[in-house]
Amino acid sequence: MFKYVLKRLVVSLLTLWIMFTLTFFLMHLTPGNPFLGDRKITPEILANLEAKYGLDKPLLVQYEMYAKNVIQGDLGESIKLAGQSVNEIIARKFPYSLKLGLFASAIAIVAGTILGTISALKKNTGTDRAIMFIVTIGIAVPSFVVATVSMVLFGVKLHLFPTVSNLDTLSSFILPGFALSFFPLSFITRLMRSSMLDVINQDYIRTARAKGLSERVVIFKHGLRNGILPVVTYAGPMVAGVLTGSFVIESIFSIPGLGSSFVTSITAKDYPTVMGVTIFFGALLIFMNFMVDILYRFVDPRINITK
Repeated sequence: MFKYVLKRLVVSLLTLWIMFTLTFFLMHLTPGNPFLGDRKITPEILANLEAKYGLDKPLLVQYEMYAKNVIQGDLGESIKLAGQSVNEIIARKFPYSLKLGLFASAIAIVAGTILGTISALKKNTGTDRAIMFIVTIGIAVPSFVVATVSMVLFGVKLHLFPTVSNLDTLSSFILPGFALSFFPLSFITRLMRSSMLDVINQDYIRTARAKGLSERVVIFKHGLRNGILPVVTYAGPMVAGVLTGSFVIESIFSIPGLGSSFVTSITAKDYPTVMGVTIFFGALLIFMNFMVDILYRFVDPRINITK
C-alpha cells in the first residue's frame, strides 16, 4: 500500500510539473502584452512595469524564478488586480465555486445513481424510456442553455428562485446547481443503467435470488456495490471538473466564483493569475483522481491496488 501511494504521488507531481511547464510557455508565447490595452503608456512606464513583474528577463529565467516561488507556495501577484496576490484571489473566490460544485456534484451522483438503477430494473418500460429521454436531453443540451432556460422559466416567469446568486441561501443554490449538475447527472444515469444491467445478469445475482434473499437485499447489497464502480471511476474527475468548470454558470448567475476570474485573467493575459489558478485546478484534479484510486479498495475489497 505504501509503495503504491508513493508511486502515485511521484506520478502526480510529475503530471503537475508537465502541466505547469506547458501552461507557462504557452501563455508567454501567445502574442500581446498584459500592459498594452485600450490605454496608451510610454515606453518608460512599460519598461518599469515589465521589470516589476520580471517580464524583461529571458523566458527561461522567468520560468526558473516562478518555479522557485511556486515551490515556496507563492503564486505571485496579479497584474490586472494591483496589490492582490493570486493566493488571496483563490482564497476569496474559490469558496463560492466549492459550495456550488459540491452541491451540484451531490445532486449528480445521488440522483444519477438512483435514476440509473431504477431505469435498469424497469428496463424497456415506460419509466425506463422516460428517464432515458430526459437524460438524453441532458447530455445533448449545453449547460449554458439549461441555465438560461431555467432562469427565464423558474426565475423570471414563475419567480420561484433568485436569478442572481451569492449562494447565501438554499434557494439560491437551486438554479445554478441544477444547471451545473444536469449533464453529469445524465451521464451517470446512463452509466449506472448500463452497469446495473450487466450486474443483475451475473451468476452471483441469480445465486442470491435462488437462496431466497429479498429483492432489496439482492439489489442493494450485491448488485449496487458492484454496479456503482464505473460511477466511482467517473466521480473523481467529474467532481474536479464541476468545481473547476463552472465559469459559464457563475457568469450567468453572477456568482463571484473563481471560474469567472480565471476566464477574465486569460483574456487580460494576467500571467500570474492564469498560472496560479491552473496549478490550483490541476492539483485539485490530480488529487481527486488519486482519491478515486484509493476509494476503489473500500468499495470493492477484491480490487488489489498494490499491483
